[in-house]
Amino acid sequence: MNFQLFGKGISAVSKHEFLTLIENKRAELINVALTYGFSSTAAIRYSQELDHLLNEYNRIFIKKMQQVY
Repeated sequence: MNFQLFGKGISAVSKHEFLTLIENKRAELINVALTYGFSSTAAIRYSQELDHLLNEYNRIFIKKMQQVY
């Protein structure tokens, strides 16, 4: 999965932009799951995309913070 935000690669976005992207994906997942069911192909795809965003957020922002300490 290769996400783009405002024409930037995902690792080039600010923390605020990244959190906004995560919240938007979460809202999309909820809408799709309520419309098509939680085990639908679409809901699973959105869930995987959200998982990827959360993992990238952790890799970029959380682990970086842990290295500082």
